[in-house]
Amino acid sequence: MAGALDDRAPTAWWLRPAVAIGVPTAAFGVHALLYGRWIIDDAGITFAYARSVATGAGPVLQPGADPVEGFSNPAWLGLLVLGRWLGLFDRGAWFGVPDYVAFPKLLALLLVAGVFACCYAVASAMSRRPVLVATAAGLVTAAVPSFVIWTVSGLENALLALAAAGIAAVLVRAVVAGQLLTPATAVRCGLLAALAALTRPDGLVYAGAFPLAALLLLQRADLGRAVRAAGLSLLVVAVPTGAYLAWRLAVFGEFVPNTAIAKAQGLPGLAAATRPGELLTYVGWPAALLAVAAVGAALTRPGPRRALVALLVPLALAVLAFGVLAPDWMGQLRFATPVWPLGALVGVVAADIAAPLLAARARVVVALLAVGAAAVSGLALVDGARAFRAAPTAPLCLVAQNTGRAVNSYAEVVDVPDPVLAAPDLGGAALVSDLRLVDLVGLADERIARYWAAGDLEGLRTHLLTEVRPTFITLNPDWARMTELLTDRRMFEGYDRIATSPAGVTDWVRSDVLGPGDLSALRARADAALVADEAARRSPRASCGDLLVPSP
Repeated sequence: MAGALDDRAPTAWWLRPAVAIGVPTAAFGVHALLYGRWIIDDAGITFAYARSVATGAGPVLQPGADPVEGFSNPAWLGLLVLGRWLGLFDRGAWFGVPDYVAFPKLLALLLVAGVFACCYAVASAMSRRPVLVATAAGLVTAAVPSFVIWTVSGLENALLALAAAGIAAVLVRAVVAGQLLTPATAVRCGLLAALAALTRPDGLVYAGAFPLAALLLLQRADLGRAVRAAGLSLLVVAVPTGAYLAWRLAVFGEFVPNTAIAKAQGLPGLAAATRPGELLTYVGWPAALLAVAAVGAALTRPGPRRALVALLVPLALAVLAFGVLAPDWMGQLRFATPVWPLGALVGVVAADIAAPLLAARARVVVALLAVGAAAVSGLALVDGARAFRAAPTAPLCLVAQNTGRAVNSYAEVVDVPDPVLAAPDLGGAALVSDLRLVDLVGLADERIARYWAAGDLEGLRTHLLTEVRPTFITLNPDWARMTELLTDRRMFEGYDRIATSPAGVTDWVRSDVLGPGDLSALRARADAALVADEAARRSPRASCGDLLVPSP
């Protein structure tokens, strides 16, 4: 097998990794600029928890609220808390760019550069042309809108991608060096798998990476070493994840995050087996089929086969995790982020291995097919990027305006000492709202999460309308349909409609808090807020102030 760098050319030691990492990172950064300052509203929930933890209020959505694990990304949350302690996040602006935009996006850029560094590490172990292979794999990854969108969304995707790519690099380099079953390799894989598990619950699947690689590459004489090494790797995963589980039980009293309860993620059904097909459709079947053919051809070569098998393991686990998760409403295959760099790396490495097997004429034919496949994929990816750029999913600033600041202005009208807002979108609102928030989705509300888990919509409505009795309710058409609140007579008997925006978002106020003239005043406030709402909708990729905080 081609092993180390081919250093016959008189090149500075740093130039090759600089090119292999820097070029795709720059391409990624340029692609990310298409989506401007957009941050997904769900990221605002983690931002709010980071503020609470960093300021000593504890793991709560708002100071004074009951502890509920309304986040599922503790490792990412920890980085945001660290950023706030260092004065880099949730403190103001960087040269005119709010740090709630700049910090998570710059952090994502650094983590993605780490992903590309892992690609270079793999290429250095498996190819005599590591710069070409790593750069090509990185550029393919940087061209995928799904990868770029979700790594710069404010969510934890970039950190999970780095953990998965790191496992791939450790496994491949250990196999090439003949050190797969050493304690050092087992520990490194275990630590990276623990990072993945603490980044997102489905990241726990990577705990199986080292044991699976050891099993697939097992030689009979090494059975004892393999068992011991696999046990060590799993132990390394279990220590930090077990410690976090113990903390979760002590603080929240649950074995899983409240977000998992609310989403009612169950065991995968038959549909999970077909979901990976969505990945192939997204990148284009011609390119996918060529990559599969290259992998098949590369596996016929005895030398590179073991390293390629090791590289395929984390990719297979990433695809498995995508398949078993329930489909996500946010679009652009949010849960597929680790698949893209691993898939691109596998495809390019396999093509590099398989190319010498082809005659010159066959190489020309395959090259033409590859160009055609790239054109088909490119057109589809450009369309996806253009569509998302025009209408990005649930911008944080839009929710901060229509569910946060707008309802803050309503609370100034009614004479209620402790107003409460129930709404389905809470990220931006949690950062700017003066009201106590109730999460209709249940992510940050333990009681409502259990109603969603049980499918008990009647119980949810009864709890909301007769026990919580929020001062204000904000509903968009989707959540009005899912909660069936607008079919419940108690809603119309107990609440008055304030206004409905052109996007169908309706604000309601509890009837018994209204005094003479209050409803007219609220509707006037709604008309004024609509101007800001429309401005936010016209600029969905813009930010909305240097600092998102409740009214002074």
